[in-house]
Amino acid sequence: MKTKNLWLLAALGFIVFIAVQLFPSTDSESLQLQQADEVISKTKVAASAAEFAGSVLNLNLSEPMKDKALITYETRSDLFGYLTKADLLAPYLKTYEKQFPYDVFRVRYNDPTEALSAVTVDVHMTTGQVVGFEEIASSSNANKQMMLDLGSETTDSMKAWEGDLTLAEKEQLALPFLNAFGFKAGDLELASGEGDIGLQYLIKGFALGDSQAQIKLSYEYGAVSSMESYFTVPQAHTDYVVGQTKIANWLTYAGYALLTFVLAILAIVYSAMTRAHTSFKRGIFLAAVYFVLSTLGTINMMPVFQKDGLESGVLIFGFFFQGLVTLFLAASVYFSLVGGDGLWRKNGINLWPRSREEGYGRYVLTSMADGYAWALILLGAQSVVFFILERTIHTWSTTDATQSPYNMVYPLLLPLLAWVAGIGEEAVYRLFGIPMLKKMFRSTFIASLLSTLIWAFGHTLYPIYPVISRPIELTFIGLLFSFVFLRYGFAAVVFSHVVFDSILMSLSLMFMGGALNISAGIFYIALPAIVAYVIYLFNPPSKERKTPPQQQQKEEPFFTTPLADPRPEGHL
Repeated sequence: MKTKNLWLLAALGFIVFIAVQLFPSTDSESLQLQQADEVISKTKVAASAAEFAGSVLNLNLSEPMKDKALITYETRSDLFGYLTKADLLAPYLKTYEKQFPYDVFRVRYNDPTEALSAVTVDVHMTTGQVVGFEEIASSSNANKQMMLDLGSETTDSMKAWEGDLTLAEKEQLALPFLNAFGFKAGDLELASGEGDIGLQYLIKGFALGDSQAQIKLSYEYGAVSSMESYFTVPQAHTDYVVGQTKIANWLTYAGYALLTFVLAILAIVYSAMTRAHTSFKRGIFLAAVYFVLSTLGTINMMPVFQKDGLESGVLIFGFFFQGLVTLFLAASVYFSLVGGDGLWRKNGINLWPRSREEGYGRYVLTSMADGYAWALILLGAQSVVFFILERTIHTWSTTDATQSPYNMVYPLLLPLLAWVAGIGEEAVYRLFGIPMLKKMFRSTFIASLLSTLIWAFGHTLYPIYPVISRPIELTFIGLLFSFVFLRYGFAAVVFSHVVFDSILMSLSLMFMGGALNISAGIFYIALPAIVAYVIYLFNPPSKERKTPPQQQQKEEPFFTTPLADPRPEGHL
């Protein structure tokens, strides 16, 4: 494709992306932007939580304890998902969100007293108002929670932990907390009976669709131990999500994890079989970058693991195990780089030129430019696919606290994960996956489709429903990545993938607000160009060596089996 036409398509893709994904397309999205008050700083969150803990919970928190408080982002993804699916988000945002937020900052104080192992306080992300709390029993009482989780405790035992409180006594104990949160007795309808565990109120007149506002209190040893107010989620919606999650697990573990493991084993085999046509030094650097950035990404998500109060020993074991998994994945990437390069070169096709080969520096610069253009085209294509899916199979999405930059030690590092995806996924599913599967099915297109499906199934656990939505979307995107790889080479598809993800991740960072986040987002979007230029500086034309004619890169056609003519000048 001529450069002029390519950039015309890129401009069109960017316009579509802006129009469909960045500009509000529904009343709910428009209202979200209109009501999107600035998220308060974590300093203000900590101050609000500490004031509540002292004045309402009567906790005497020391300054070191306040300073060490863990602040994380929590979300009621089930509620947000229901509101989105049922087209109720706009009225909810307008009427109820300020008092019943689905997104909060949770402040956790560890060991505030001898009797408590932790206290959590939920704070509204924009108003700073406290909307819930929980006091967690000390380790001496931890067996209670464990047995409750296992379902091994009887109602009598649970009532004993409550302190054998009567219904009237529970209501009396609840009054100070109801008053503290601004709830009036006349607005509440008791939904618990004598002998029930805890205490539950329905809030009169606060209903939306099949969702009802309620207050829930828990008791331990004769005192209130937690209180939360929220909108319920219809059981039908919960059952739907559970069913979809089961399907997603099957697709992820059987369609993605198992087949990716098979590809990893085959990559080792073909690395050995094609060693005469490749070099075992080639993939070391990229695999090392993959491992380092993946490990950094895991460490950066430390708050996600800490928020549940895991013991340090459990955390260390978890990170050690994750390190082994990351090491295996990095090894898979390495052998995919070596084996994939060997398979292509064995057939006389050079889709991944080596440093100092003729035209290498210029090839990297050209690949970078092509990568940016195709990233914009892909963003437009993704927007169109989602637009169609929303209006055909009614695709909808919800929130996910584990993926939020608010739950990272350093949110500024989030876009670095774009390089993990770009290097790892293109090495495994394009550079190696396509030629290996082509040996079995004798068709470049079928090989591209199958490797794309394996890759797509790995994205089904994202909170997008129905879960088949992402495989459908990524089948189109993956085939376009395959075309870029076969037409422009490995460097171009890596750049296109990295730029594609960098733009999306950088936008998430920039939407957090602040000059630093916005500047960092711009930097990460420009980073692939910087990397390409640095590579070019280390590989100027003066350092190039002539490439023998039989090793010059050829273009692999996408829909046919025979090899095409050598690639035109400028695509080395």
